[in-house]
Amino acid sequence: MADLDDLRRTADGLPGSEERATTGGAAWFVRGRLYAWECHPWPSIPADMREIIAAELVVGVKVADPWDALALFEMSPDVFLRTTTTWGEPKVAFRMAGIDDDHLAELVTEAWRVQAPRYLRREHFGTDAE
Repeated sequence: MADLDDLRRTADGLPGSEERATTGGAAWFVRGRLYAWECHPWPSIPADMREIIAAELVVGVKVADPWDALALFEMSPDVFLRTTTTWGEPKVAFRMAGIDDDHLAELVTEAWRVQAPRYLRREHFGTDAE
């Protein structure tokens, strides 16, 4: 089972990544653009999702498009939550208790890639990375 320290280790290895404390918990940015965050049970979140978020650690990440979020949800509906709010789409939230370290690293790295400027993607992935 992954935790926030595992997320931190992955994020710390990504160029330009910065952790900030927000009113909702920890959040990670690349060049001022949010890519991963600890979910908080805000009143604007549907009640069933709010109960899950209040009871356990849930993290949200940016994804390339809404189809990616839907695919993850359909693949593991017990781990991935349907959309929590409409702001900041496309994104997906997931229960940290259901994610292993490798999958967490993949989700966080992909979220960073979605938000990072091209020069940082090249720095991290090499000259052919888009």
